[in-house]
Amino acid sequence: MLTTLPNLLTLSRILAVPILVGTFYLPGRWAPWVACVLFSAAGITDWLDGHFARRWQQQTDFGRFLDPIADKLVVAAALFMLVAKDRISEISDLPALVILMREILVSGLREHLAGLNVSVPVSRLAKWKTALQMVAIGVLLVGDAGPDFLPVRMIGEGMLWVAAVLTLLTGYDYLHTGLTHMDGSPAAAAPRRAVEPRTIT
Repeated sequence: MLTTLPNLLTLSRILAVPILVGTFYLPGRWAPWVACVLFSAAGITDWLDGHFARRWQQQTDFGRFLDPIADKLVVAAALFMLVAKDRISEISDLPALVILMREILVSGLREHLAGLNVSVPVSRLAKWKTALQMVAIGVLLVGDAGPDFLPVRMIGEGMLWVAAVLTLLTGYDYLHTGLTHMDGSPAAAAPRRAVEPRTIT
């Protein structure tokens, strides 16, 4: 099932990571735009692979395993390079750090809850967080290469701060849910439920 379209789309996001990183070392004002296009394409394939997997009944354990990893690799690589190359202000390193730490937290929770066969529905707030985070990173990737009449970096950093606040709120919700399913808690003894793909964002 590795060669199904949803899995190939997921793999394409991982393959895009080194190319995305490479654009930070290219000269010229066009390189940041290429990075933005690559990042945006990764976001689109993230939606497409889930859509096709459900529509064509091609949901696999491999896809469930790899999809969140691919998402986090793309986001982490973009944020790390933005910070490393001083493409965002020092104070805005903080929301980037919050977002990365939350990704690590959610990864641990996913692994724990998957072992209990517990799924956590994606909240509307989490969806807004993800959308805002992706747009903010895309804007920051363009940065100073954007139109001169727009404070592109300032706009991107403002959006990143809002995304970080939403990250803290949704991260707390998922952490609370994970803690209620720890061994010895009443919820841990509840009947097991099938894990659905892409349940935590």
